Order: sequence, then structure tokens, then C-alpha cells
Amino acid sequence: GDLRSVLITSVLNLERLELDLFRCVGRHHWVPATQRLFGGQIVGQALVAAARAVSRDEQVHSLHCYFVRTGDPKVPVLYEVERTRTGKSFSVRSVKAIQHGKPIFTCQASFQLSQGSPVQHQFTMPVVPPPEELLTQEELIQKFLQNPNLAERYRKHLTKIQAEDVPIDIKPVNPPDIFSSEPQEPKQLFWVRARGYIGETDMKVHCCVAAYISDYAFLGTALLPHRQYRIKFMVSLDHSMWFHAPFRADHWMLYECESPWAGGCRGLVQGRLWRRDGVLAVTCAQEGVIRVEQTPNKSKL
Repeated sequence: GDLRSVLITSVLNLERLELDLFRCVGRHHWVPATQRLFGGQIVGQALVAAARAVSRDEQVHSLHCYFVRTGDPKVPVLYEVERTRTGKSFSVRSVKAIQHGKPIFTCQASFQLSQGSPVQHQFTMPVVPPPEELLTQEELIQKFLQNPNLAERYRKHLTKIQAEDVPIDIKPVNPPDIFSSEPQEPKQLFWVRARGYIGETDMKVHCCVAAYISDYAFLGTALLPHRQYRIKFMVSLDHSMWFHAPFRADHWMLYECESPWAGGCRGLVQGRLWRRDGVLAVTCAQEGVIRVEQTPNKSKL
């Protein structure tokens, strides 16, 4: 079979219709239970479109996005690129994602030619067990399913999650007890990588894949202190990323997520993607709408 990552062969594969107009040609692959287009897919595809409108030597260093309408997984997405500015060191590309004749998403991405500087520093990577010592998300779900006291409706829910074809490998560092309603600190750590092979290629390709990965389970960090409530509605409002150092999106990276604030039916999350050698590769931030039922949940067992 094809060992390449489906994120490259299908999900992030765009067809050029005009010079700066693109259409997604691959199937959506994984669609969340909400039946909305996955936000990370739209961000990744928009970055693919923006990257097609710059020179090979320019690399993305930041992007800032707004989700303005719900994405429909049943129809293709058009990506319209505007060449906002092309400078000597930096270039800006604006992207509009369109479905049913209306914008569902807007993004600005900035690209830079490589430049050296003596001004350098970064945070220190958290000390955690390596991915080889941890269970995958699928293995953790299987452990929960072996609990004879598990209520049938939650067994069905976990079985459904287990069947989802998410193109990401995930290994939580400190997996929460998903059936406990005890509040937790709004922080989580997990190792992530794209499933399949991507290899040595233009760094922009790995950045597009990281954009897809960065949105998975990200906003859920803001819910950890409020696990007694059932979610009625949760959706991303905006998403920003800053790319600091080269990385391979098909190699394990540590995703460090935290939520410094929630209120007003919104939650803010911040994230850092670390290479295994301790280099900070990517920083992310997102705000989303979070609405819950006012009555706390009862025990799930």
C-alpha cells in the first residue's frame, strides 16, 4: 500500500483552477462528530494555497485566521489568494475560503527569506516520558472499553471514537480519566505526528501538516477545569501560528497546551510544538466559543 501520509496525498491536496484560485480535490477524510469541516483542515489547505503564491525560498513564519461560517463537508472548498505584498524579506498572502458563494474562513500568512541573527532565545521543553513509553489514544480507549462497569452509552461513544479515521498519531502524556468529572488544571501534553511518510521536502509542506495537527483537541484544553458540564456547542473563532525552526511533521513532536483564561462563552488556548531534541518549532494560539449545559453531569459509570 501507499505509505505516504494521507494528509499529503489527499487531505491537503489542492487543484489550481487559475493563477491564485484553488480547490480541494481530496476527500475530507476525517469529519468531526459535529459534521462540520475540521478547522485544522481548512487552515492547512489555506496555507497550501498561500504557499503556492510565493517563491520556493520563502518560508512561512506566521499565519492568522478567522473562522466566519460553518464549513460544509459535503462540498469542495475554493481558496482565493490575494498577493497582498511582496517585499525584499517578507511577503504577505491573504486567503479566502469559499463555499456556497460565501466566505467561510479568512487567513493572512506571512513568509520570510532566511535571515540570521544573534538575538535568539526560547523556553525550555517540559521533561516528559518519550513516546515509545506511552500508549496511543486508541490503546487507551481499548483499556476503558475493558471496564465491565462502563455504561453502555459510553461504551458506544468510545467505540465510535475508536472507529474514526484521524490521520494523526497521538500519545497523551498524562491522559485524564475521561469518565471523571473532577476539575483538572487547564494543561495537557501529548506527542503528535502525521500518520504515514512525508520525508525531506519543502519546509512549507511540513508547516501545512502542522497547521492541520495543531487544531486537533486544542480547544478542549479550556474544558479541563469544567468537566462537570456537558458541552452543547464548541467551535473555533480564530487560530494563529508562528513557525520558529525546521521540523518534520511525520516525526514525534510534543504538543504542550494550556488555557490561561475562559469566560463570556469563550475560551483561550495556547500551544507549543517541541521537537524531540528540545527545539521549539511552533507556537499556536486560539480562541473558541464554548457553551455548556448549566446542570452539571452525573457520574458516567
